[in-house]
Amino acid sequence: MKRISEAEMGGKQAETSNPRDRGSSIWCLLVLVIGALVVTAAALTILKYLHFSKNNEAHPINKKYADALELALQFFDVQKSGKLVDNRIPWRGDSGLQDGSEENLDLSKGMYDAGDAIKFGFPMAFTATVLSWSILEYGDQMNAVKQLGYAYNSLMWITNYLINSHPSENVLYFQVGDPGLDHKCWERPETMTERRPVTQVNTSFPGTEVAAETAAALASASLVFKENDPDYSSSLLTHARQLFTFADTYRASYSISIPQVQGFYNSTGYGDELLWAASWLYHATRDDSYLRYVTELNGQRLANMEITTWFSWDDKLAGTQVLLSRIIFFGAKDMPTVENLDLQMYRKTAELVMCGLLPDSPTATSRRTDGGLIWITEWNPLQHAVASAFLAVLYSDYMLTSQTETLYCSGNSYKPDDLRNFAISQ
Repeated sequence: MKRISEAEMGGKQAETSNPRDRGSSIWCLLVLVIGALVVTAAALTILKYLHFSKNNEAHPINKKYADALELALQFFDVQKSGKLVDNRIPWRGDSGLQDGSEENLDLSKGMYDAGDAIKFGFPMAFTATVLSWSILEYGDQMNAVKQLGYAYNSLMWITNYLINSHPSENVLYFQVGDPGLDHKCWERPETMTERRPVTQVNTSFPGTEVAAETAAALASASLVFKENDPDYSSSLLTHARQLFTFADTYRASYSISIPQVQGFYNSTGYGDELLWAASWLYHATRDDSYLRYVTELNGQRLANMEITTWFSWDDKLAGTQVLLSRIIFFGAKDMPTVENLDLQMYRKTAELVMCGLLPDSPTATSRRTDGGLIWITEWNPLQHAVASAFLAVLYSDYMLTSQTETLYCSGNSYKPDDLRNFAISQ
């Protein structure tokens, strides 16, 4: 298992409000579900050899998860907009080549939203963040099954788009296309002829959650490309810093600033995105100001400590808790007392999340089907099951790597394998 060092790596219930028309809302999150599947499949690919030593010996790989990873990464290729390079999907061609041209921008890349030809920046950025996390933690396993190059390519396809979507410090274009027109017409993007308007957030119409999520995406991706392309990594980090400052300085939900987005990817709040972005910026920069931001400055106010939530494109708190827990697992030795105590609270809440997922735990959530599948919403239900599996795999691996043998849930004890078995069940 690849485990990046800390030196290298540097409050709300999720819901889908007014989810398009109910018929079309089913398509709304498929990119994100598959994005999470990429991560989970990559993690589960290594099941057969996680418990072995850290050397590079070859160990058996679970083929069905390796195959799932390959298919999931192919799905990203299916969704690509722009002038395709080294295209491995024969029925896809160039599309969206003029996107952004009315604003003198090149927004031709990026990815379409599942069955649509719309580019929604909020969930696309989240997909990039989770894909970055998967590469950082499980890149060796992706490489072992010859999929790492495809993962890099898909990530850069999104981050190139996100960079171009940020032409100045306080402007971010977060949508390409007219969803109303798009949903009335099923067509191949290669042959679409309708107008492709672009939508932005700025100081007059702020969008904290979309700017912060884009900052998280670029900060996490800067870590992915840090060794192989340091200049590109530096550019990603510059944009990430600027976007975070923009998001934090001009605080307002993009769902309020721009009401028409409420029918598609409505946000239920932005506190979690601010913490999520600052957490990734801390890992990417080692700048203590970002650590203070998520701990003594905003930890109690924005993090809803000891209240568990579900990880999704709209709610990053559970992901933030796990991400910050890795600092306690691997790098808190010389941490100032105040920050250390707040990080311990993040880890405590992450443990509550894990205890809620374990089916035999005294605090196990009842929000699952009779067969054991995590079930939170009727629409797009698999997003929470797969995201929960991903967090469980990560936390299990953090425990293993740090030689933390036991997770305690209301007096009962559980091992890393219990979390892994839960993930497999999903």
